[in-house]
Amino acid sequence: MVQKIIKSSDRVKDIGEVFTPKKTVNFMLDQPEIKEKINSLTATFLEPSAGEGAFLVEILRRKLKYAKTQSHSTQEMQNNFLLVLSTLYGIELMEDNIEMLVMNMNNVFRDVYFNTFDSEEQSSKVLKSAQTIISANMAQGNALTRKTATGEPIIFSEWTPVGKNKVQRTEYTFDSIVEGGGPLGSVQKKYEQMDLFAEDDALQNEGTICHYVPVKWEDVYKKLVR
Repeated sequence: MVQKIIKSSDRVKDIGEVFTPKKTVNFMLDQPEIKEKINSLTATFLEPSAGEGAFLVEILRRKLKYAKTQSHSTQEMQNNFLLVLSTLYGIELMEDNIEMLVMNMNNVFRDVYFNTFDSEEQSSKVLKSAQTIISANMAQGNALTRKTATGEPIIFSEWTPVGKNKVQRTEYTFDSIVEGGGPLGSVQKKYEQMDLFAEDDALQNEGTICHYVPVKWEDVYKKLVR
């Protein structure tokens, strides 16, 4: 079967879009310096022109495989699956590509997850948290201008392990990452979920300044804030 590496001649001419063949992807990822990073639970990868995920999807497969070897219990392995997923970031200009990228990343995670854990071990919370991480880490925008399609700054989340079971989410603009700046420290948007212990439901109002709180890896999807 011949792998398709272009969608149309117009897209090649207009934006220089050419997809990387799988053989080339595997060759590049097999290089010793790249393999060393893949065989790390915490080493991060950013693909600034991610396409439909040729590199990121294969890196995810390999990192999930490595996570299995570094886990000594079902809970630890589920946490490590989410940890390695959280280390992968992508930026893609074209809307149809970013949709395929998100879908491909989610499909690979789910396929490996279902083939690794028995039905009684599987957790819908882990799968929902995986979707949240993928959505946060894959951005539609221009890596050169560091902005989204609507002209807003590209924002990524850093996922810092807290102890053995929790994670702290912190948001940065892509510009601050490149320039070595600090985190946003706050997010100004409307949240559908909120801290169960919050006393003031005004936190759900749009424009409220709020911070993510450390949560268990499987609870990332709740997007708890304070």
